[in-house]
Amino acid sequence: MAKKQMMKVKQIGSPIRRPEKQRRTLAGLGLGKMHRVVELEDTPATRGMVNSIPHLVQVVED
Repeated sequence: MAKKQMMKVKQIGSPIRRPEKQRRTLAGLGLGKMHRVVELEDTPATRGMVNSIPHLVQVVED
């Protein structure tokens, strides 16, 4: 059985004064507070969400 690829995403920007769509994208990633790091499965959907808000999140390398 193949091991799932994972990626860590860190919130680096505040959702204050951002459009509702960007706030919902952050919530969908499991983020909402500054400097929080979550580990997510590396899928095209997750990559798309991260790429849609690059000013609010960054991918953390181990």
